[in-house]
Parts: sequence; C-alpha cells; structure tokens
Amino acid sequence: MFDNDIADPRRLNVLLVGEESAGIQTLRTLLASGHNVVAVMASPESQTHTAGLWNTAERLGVNLWPAPLVKQASFARQVADHSIDLILNVHSLFIMHAEVIAAARIGAFNMHPGPLPEFAGLNVPSWAIYFGETEHAVTIHQMVDRIDAGTIAYQQRFPIDPADTGMSLMLKCVRAGLPLLKQLLNDAAAEPQQIPRIPQSLARRRYLLGAAPHDGRLCWHRPALDILNHVRAADYAPFASPWGHPTNVYQGATIGIAKTSRTGDTCTAAPGTIGERCGRGVQIAAEDAWVLVEKLEVNAQRVDALPFLSTGNRLEEPCCPSLTLKS
Repeated sequence: MFDNDIADPRRLNVLLVGEESAGIQTLRTLLASGHNVVAVMASPESQTHTAGLWNTAERLGVNLWPAPLVKQASFARQVADHSIDLILNVHSLFIMHAEVIAAARIGAFNMHPGPLPEFAGLNVPSWAIYFGETEHAVTIHQMVDRIDAGTIAYQQRFPIDPADTGMSLMLKCVRAGLPLLKQLLNDAAAEPQQIPRIPQSLARRRYLLGAAPHDGRLCWHRPALDILNHVRAADYAPFASPWGHPTNVYQGATIGIAKTSRTGDTCTAAPGTIGERCGRGVQIAAEDAWVLVEKLEVNAQRVDALPFLSTGNRLEEPCCPSLTLKS
C-alpha cells in the first residue's frame, strides 16, 4: 500500500510533516486520495497517548521518520532519494531547512491557520480573536526560507462568530483547509504548473509571536469587549491553551480567568473590582462595563467562579506590559 513503485504517473509521492488532529485528518485525506504517503514526520508520543499523528500513522502502517530531521540540510538527500513530489507541512513547528524545502520535485506547501500576509506567525487564531477580527481564513502557501512568506496557492475565508474560542476557530481552519489540500493534490497530479502562486504583499505582513499578550496577564483597565476577546482567544478547552488562561492575583494567589461573558451593564467601579453574584458567575469591573466571570483556573483545575470570588474584593493587576509584535 505504501510502496514507492508507482505505475500511475498521476499518483504522487507525498511526505507529511505534521502534528495534532489537523495532521491526522490530513493523513487520512492522503490515504483516501490514493497517493503514496512515503512517510510521516511527527513528534513521538507515549504509548498511552492515542490521539497524536505519530501513533495514528504507526497504527495505519505508514513509515515514520523523526520530525527534527527537517531542520538538517543533509535530509534533502533523503527527500530526493525517495523521489518525493510534495512535502505537506500541517501544524508542525519544526523550521524546515531551505535545502529540504527545495528538494521536493513540485514543492513544499504549508497549511497556515490564518490569512496571509496579515496574520503570519504563531497562535494566529488566538490573535485574530484577541484583536476583535470578524473574519478569518486558512491559507495554503508554498514554503520558502522565510516563515509564512511564500506564494499563496489557495485561501478560504470564513466569519469569526462572537462565541468562537481559540479552539473553535482553529477547528474551522482545519475544516476549511482540508478541501484546499485536496485541490492542491489534484492540481499537482494533473498539471503542477497550474498550481496558483500568488505573491504576498509583504508590505502588509504582520508576524505574530507565540507568547501570550501582556505576559499572560489580564488587564481590567481596558474595555469589557477587549477582556472578553482576550479570555476566549486563550480558550482551547478541553485541551491545554498555548497561551494559558490570562491571569490575575487574588488574595495572594495567581488565578486564571477561564470563561467570561458579556453583561451589557455599565459600571463606574475601579477596574478589577469584584461586584455582585449574577446567575452563573460573578461580575468584575472592566473600564466601561461589568464582565461576568464564570470559570477560573485554580491550581491547574478549572473551577466555578461563584464559590471562589467574594463581592467587594478586587483582582490585583501587576503592571501589564505593552503589547509588542514582530513585523
């Protein structure tokens, strides 16, 4: 099934470099397409972890190569020796060496969970929600020796809903990206020269860092909408957040703010003041309105805010650093 002896010239030799659910779904898409998966490159997991790409590929009988090899120029020879037509990079964080990128006959392509060139970099779905964007995209672009800067092959845009979290927006990117990968495979097999290669306007490029804004602290001296966006941007439940939940200090202990909702009630209390209990949570004063805090993270556990926060107290805010981005 995974033999390199390919009789059909339209059947591609593909190398998948990936992680997470997106990598698993891409692997299943490749196997269903009839193309030859030469190998999968991913991070090994423990024997008890069954959801990762490494273990999935192992169960399906696909060759496994260590993902860090993509950082080495010498790995380009292995790519050439296996006559690899396409390298697909899906949610892998290993920086691929330029010689490896150039070794694939048709090219190396990345599925990026955001619109390019405006949202290059890391944790892009979270940043989009944090900035209050109402539209997002997934982009398939050719890989070059500058991160997320290659020509665009395909892009699909879709709305960001007010209830979207970092996790739900990432899932939207995967769902919209898989058909684009199928289109890439079809075009590469039929006529590689017809794969779109649209140059990015790098003057509009914004490269976003992986670290959480404001060193991971939640700043209540901001409008309520900004608070809500920050909290849901960091929400990857039921999985761990790449940013962690934004934090405050309460009665000497650091707590994470895990879930909030809008109240629509204006307030004049000092930002961070704990107000009345209301329904599922406790009101906290932002710059212009009350925010309902429903869930906290305390000692690495997600807990209800109601029994934990006391009216009249205040969440302490160590000085929040200014937001810095890389161009």
